[in-house]
Amino acid sequence: MSENWAAFFYLVAAVCFIVALKGLSSPRTARLGNVVGAAGALVSVLVVMAVHRPDRLVWILIAIAVGGAIGTLAAQRVAMTAMPQMVALFNGVGGAAGAMVALLELAEGTSDAVPHLAVTAFTVLIGSITFSGSLLTFAKLQEIVTGRPMVFPGMRWVAAVSVAGSLATGVWVTLTGSVLGAVLLAALTLGLGLLLVLPVGGADVPIVISLLNAFSGITVTASGYVLSNTLLIVAGTLVGASGTLLTKMMADAMGRSLVNILFGAFAGGSTLGSTTESDRPVRSGGPPDIAIQLGYARKVVVVPGYGLAVAQAQHTMRDLTDALESRGVEVTYAIHPVAGRMPGHMNVLLAEADVPYDKLKEMTEVNPEFRTTDVALVVGANDVVNPAAHTEPGSPIYGMPILEVAHAASVVFLKRSMRPGFAGIENELLYDQKTTLLFGDAKESLSKLLAAVKNL
Repeated sequence: MSENWAAFFYLVAAVCFIVALKGLSSPRTARLGNVVGAAGALVSVLVVMAVHRPDRLVWILIAIAVGGAIGTLAAQRVAMTAMPQMVALFNGVGGAAGAMVALLELAEGTSDAVPHLAVTAFTVLIGSITFSGSLLTFAKLQEIVTGRPMVFPGMRWVAAVSVAGSLATGVWVTLTGSVLGAVLLAALTLGLGLLLVLPVGGADVPIVISLLNAFSGITVTASGYVLSNTLLIVAGTLVGASGTLLTKMMADAMGRSLVNILFGAFAGGSTLGSTTESDRPVRSGGPPDIAIQLGYARKVVVVPGYGLAVAQAQHTMRDLTDALESRGVEVTYAIHPVAGRMPGHMNVLLAEADVPYDKLKEMTEVNPEFRTTDVALVVGANDVVNPAAHTEPGSPIYGMPILEVAHAASVVFLKRSMRPGFAGIENELLYDQKTTLLFGDAKESLSKLLAAVKNL
């Protein structure tokens, strides 16, 4: 294939990536965006093979087939609750791939120019941080290790020494092109990635996922420069820029700076909390009583959370809202930017149940409506409706914008137990006189509510 045709198809692939990113910005077009993005990736791979004609084509095709089979199987079997873990793994794989490409290019001695070596060292650095940080994020979300912040004595000094050592080693690689130096840089920054994620916990984990996603894009961009591949630079820049913007938006939604989110635990002010269940008295109700509240309400706002995803109860939730609407009840869904375990988690979950997109209202749009809401039905959410964000300056979530369900005439919580939410703090709204709790698995509770509403 000629260079002109290769450049043309690279342009086609780049346009596909841009269109795909635009498509993914809305649930209505997300599926098409995925297809267009996959088509762009396929074009990219085919063009690279046609232009460079690799010697070990058979092994490359075998690797693609194995990876494709693993990816397809994982995508088909992954539970919605495990989607954040999969995203974290994807980020890690992207970072590792970029770092390995840089190490191999350095070993082959393709260039001894200082700018090229500097970018190579940077690719190893950011790729290794992304890999180890993403693996630890996965372990936190999967509860292989505790999801709470982990800080040990002298950690800030260990982190400072690691940063200084990584920078010094990066300069060494830049000036000498040393492969040994690059390997040492990779080892140091693998540790740095762990130190970056260890102090983060609770409701901050989704933001770190977004940040590591941006890091993976930056790694791809840098590796594109190392390989002199324009398409990698374009694709990586798109991922890096979108991930950075999303991280900033989510940090704003939490009402905290990114620095505070990443390093607040060093000062004892991150998402530290308790996992102990409270024994304070609450008002609980049965499905028939709550069904009466819902069935005779004028307006109901549903607040979905991670518990809804854990129970895989989104379809039952949709059936319940359909039953309420058939009785003339106005039903909408309130979506908090960091509800769940990753950006857009609740949007994806409800889209899977074919909930109309126009019924999903973002926090800024729905908050004024709570004052005219008869019942706020909170299903598996806790931190994103916790008034402590407004009332308790010492709270880990203080300053975080929340869904103001406390302004509704009555509040119903569907919870498994009285254990605190992901941030590890109690929610005083649970003990309010206008709050009723229905304990149990979300899917089972919603099924009972659905049956009770139909019997009204």
